[in-house]
Amino acid sequence: MLDFAAVSAVDMAVLIVVFTAAFGVAVARQRYRYVDVVWGAAFALVAVLTMTLTSGGSNSGGHGDGPRRWLLTLGTVIWGLRLSAHIAWRGHGAPEDPRYTSLLAKAGGNAARAAFTRVYLLQALLVWFISLPIQVGLFATGDPGAGRVAPVVSVAAVVGVALWLVGICFETIGDWQLARFKADPANRGRLMTEGLWRYTRHPNYFGDACVWWGLFLIAAGAWPVLLTVLSPVLMTWLLTAGSGKPLMEARLSATRPEYADYVARTSAFIPRPPRGRGPHG
Repeated sequence: MLDFAAVSAVDMAVLIVVFTAAFGVAVARQRYRYVDVVWGAAFALVAVLTMTLTSGGSNSGGHGDGPRRWLLTLGTVIWGLRLSAHIAWRGHGAPEDPRYTSLLAKAGGNAARAAFTRVYLLQALLVWFISLPIQVGLFATGDPGAGRVAPVVSVAAVVGVALWLVGICFETIGDWQLARFKADPANRGRLMTEGLWRYTRHPNYFGDACVWWGLFLIAAGAWPVLLTVLSPVLMTWLLTAGSGKPLMEARLSATRPEYADYVARTSAFIPRPPRGRGPHG
């Protein structure tokens, strides 16, 4: 039976192979945005791979607590595959993402190398680090004393499942509302300020954060998971201050004159009633 270090090393090696292969496809098609499709599916792959490598159950030579293992694996797979499928559908036939166009323009003659190291390889490392609560949660048992497994259905687990459900609903409904809005020719050039977008400027990013804090709480039934708290912290930072919200808002501010008014009345992240009276309030 592999120990945790070996399992995690296998996860890292497989992620590097997967993102390198995706990079090869991106170079061939000159579309580096394909990395966004791989992102969610890579988390699902880590969960399934770790589940497989640690299978057997704690009473038969395996690792972890059965119910928690299934909650973590299914929660990660559902989130990851939904996200990848949505991004693939949304980006079908679309030009290169402006984020990557800008990065490659600044890279000069080393565009491909910059894309590999700063985008593809970096994302492989991020997936590995952010998924550490999943890896540890699938591996560890709940109670360090007397060999007794702590109850998986704990307060933390219940809150985690509820938070995961809130997150996946926000992401799914927000993406559906935005897609329906954009599909209506009457909305061409207009800013989406309806539905969940009336209460937060980024329902999908808020949903992502909820999902990952939810998975962390589910995994926290095994005390070593507490050592991985920086993983959901990093995911939240990426969404709110890293490559998520700031880049999206900078682009919208430059292309939508009405965006400033939307910002003034709408929460930046955590949903709440809009300030003042907007066009729908």
